[in-house]
Amino acid sequence: MKSTPIVVGLGEVLWDLLPDGPRMGGAPANFACHANSFGARAMVMSRVGNDERGRELVAAIAEHDVDVKTITIDPDYPTGVASARLDEEGKAFFSIQENVAWDHLTADGFLLECAAKADALCYGTLAQRSGDSATAIQKLLDSTRPDCLRIFDVNLRQQDVSLSMMTRSLASASVVKLNDEELPRIAKMVGIEGNLREIFDSFISRFAVRLIVYTRGSEGSIVYNGDEWVEHPGRSAKMVDTVGAGDSFVATVTVGLLKGWSLTEISEMANEVAAHVCSHAGAVPPLPEAIRRKFSGQPD
Repeated sequence: MKSTPIVVGLGEVLWDLLPDGPRMGGAPANFACHANSFGARAMVMSRVGNDERGRELVAAIAEHDVDVKTITIDPDYPTGVASARLDEEGKAFFSIQENVAWDHLTADGFLLECAAKADALCYGTLAQRSGDSATAIQKLLDSTRPDCLRIFDVNLRQQDVSLSMMTRSLASASVVKLNDEELPRIAKMVGIEGNLREIFDSFISRFAVRLIVYTRGSEGSIVYNGDEWVEHPGRSAKMVDTVGAGDSFVATVTVGLLKGWSLTEISEMANEVAAHVCSHAGAVPPLPEAIRRKFSGQPD
């Protein structure tokens, strides 16, 4: 791995309007902030409105030392927001504003140049809900190098997802991250049946996926590359909220792969980081020094 890999979060950025106030949000921003704290050079490719919320959102992302030059300004559409509520277990449910700036993402020359330099690029389904952004995201994916890790963090929300968008996104990915609620829906959509391992094998063979990352909430995770199957029971944590836990998990997997860690090392660290995020308010709480040392390769 190069000393400082370039890692990109591509898609939506917005304000999460939580019960205790607004917080910087959007899976790509959370992912990039975590990746940066793990030692990568992270950037966010997205779009905000020419408004106060947009300026404050870009500044909030930049506070995490994430590169924001790839966040463009839309002159016509507002910065996105999502109203959120937490259930008794701290799980977040979002109502996401439509027809906002990131629905009109563009793939201009500068963004295409940055995508071509990326060592890893993470994208999902939500930012592809509009034709403009779906087209831009596919152009940016197509501009990446063959050895770039393209991570499809499915991250289904309430939006309808078309079969063509799902199959295109799967076919572009080298890593697919999904959870136990998303898997049955996606498998049915693309016509895959069987037990868990058979479904994973079908994804790998049909879409040339390099790695499946499967999360099961408090019950842990599975990572599988077609040969090695690594299960983790999960880490116990004092639950505050789950916001950002999945984003931290996929960021850990991404940086771990770039560092050449084994699947067992990746699985252990991803569960540790996600448990830490769940035990704190907000999507990107500061990392304890013990976790930072592990990413930097320093002894405990």
